[in-house]
Amino acid sequence: MTDTATAEPLALDNTYARLPGEFHARATPTAVSAPRLLRLNRPLAEQLGLDAQALESPAGVEILAGNRVPEGAEPLAMAYAGHQFGNFAPTLGDGRAVLLGEITDRHGARRDIQLKGAGPTPFSSRGDGRAALGPVIREYVVSEGMAGLGIPTTRALAMVTTGESVFRMRAEPGGVLTRVAASHVRVGTFEYFARRGNQDAVRALADYVIERHYPHVADAANPYLALLEEVAEHTADLIAQWLLVGFIHGVMNTDNVSIAGETLDYGPCAFMDAYNPATVYSSIDQGGRYAYNQQPAIGQWNLARFAECLVPLLADDKQEAITQAEAVLERYIERFETTYHDGLAAKIGLQERREGDADLVYDLLECMTEQGADFTLTFRRLADLGADADERDQAVQTLFNDPAGFDRWAARWRERLAAETRDDATRRAAMRAVNPAYIPRNHRIQQAIDAAEAGDYQPLDELLTVVASPFDDHPELADYARPPKPDEVVQRTFCGT
Repeated sequence: MTDTATAEPLALDNTYARLPGEFHARATPTAVSAPRLLRLNRPLAEQLGLDAQALESPAGVEILAGNRVPEGAEPLAMAYAGHQFGNFAPTLGDGRAVLLGEITDRHGARRDIQLKGAGPTPFSSRGDGRAALGPVIREYVVSEGMAGLGIPTTRALAMVTTGESVFRMRAEPGGVLTRVAASHVRVGTFEYFARRGNQDAVRALADYVIERHYPHVADAANPYLALLEEVAEHTADLIAQWLLVGFIHGVMNTDNVSIAGETLDYGPCAFMDAYNPATVYSSIDQGGRYAYNQQPAIGQWNLARFAECLVPLLADDKQEAITQAEAVLERYIERFETTYHDGLAAKIGLQERREGDADLVYDLLECMTEQGADFTLTFRRLADLGADADERDQAVQTLFNDPAGFDRWAARWRERLAAETRDDATRRAAMRAVNPAYIPRNHRIQQAIDAAEAGDYQPLDELLTVVASPFDDHPELADYARPPKPDEVVQRTFCGT
């Protein structure tokens, strides 16, 4: 057994700190008065090769709260810029996050360890650098829910209450989130240097990203073009996966776009209940720029900003470089559509692609929009239906305001299923494997936050249980699959800054 009294709970390295000083600013976490571990993600700690018992010890909690800097850490705030709602902000940077350093997990991958809400940094401007407990819980739940769905994401290792209040619209309990990421390099990191005309820094950053994330492209004929292609493909796949589970990021600014292809920064995000492609949850997205159905196009727009940063590295001739970049952006659309359409076909149980399949699934989505059907439950319950109509149809019919609309579609669907070679049981199992029963529903997150702020953590633990294994049935917690009642609907979410 590990001696938690003497073991270092978190021994780190920090390769980003070895980049030139213009890439970051030194930032030491600010101590809090009464840190208390709210939750440690033990399964993640195991994956990372960390000693959970040591992290739960007083010494470990001191690190997770920012009261003690662990061995090997070189805490810093990363510099980056970003297009926010289409407008360029030349200097953003980590204003309430401190990168402690990196560990190498059990698979040999390097992973960032970052504290969010650990106090002011040189990029905080007039902010306090702190986080309220509510947004900390939201990011913990949603990022772990995303991981449970099998979608690339940053992860939450721990959340700590600080014993102090932060002041937003009201006084709220403070918290610190320990976030794990493949890295925190963003499109906005490249923009920070490119917009300053610092091509040496852009090249150094690109070389760092290639070495850390895409080492297989180092020997390509044009490594920087290959890097753009990799980031475009990862982004296309990621956004397609978001749409397939009804996720809305909320703020797809370029400073929130991970170069590693992970879902990054869970602020005003949410999973849809009733399907409507124009859904917006963010309180600040008044024009719907980042609505559910706008995310694929915004992904391309953000990649165009990344491409602009790399143009001087792609070819000596600028027009040739632009032509190369434009071709990658076109292939992004093709990649997204392929991933998305394949995913939609799988959601309705189609293994073999046939003409008319896209129309079939889009007709279902249109009917769901018109009839106010819940996105997650429609597909999940569809998975339980047989190839012939029976009493189980009612479970899906009740989700539609006019069940006759679903019945007409289901007749066409069953006709199409008859052309499949898989047997019915295999098809249903495959559908259940891609259609979750549980998502981190907005009203449940808010209920968990409200209860936790009052000292009741049972709703939080129950929610974490179901979103960690969302494709499994949890009979004792079946109510967590239920859509919100009218008085439970949460229409808007906030970034928590």
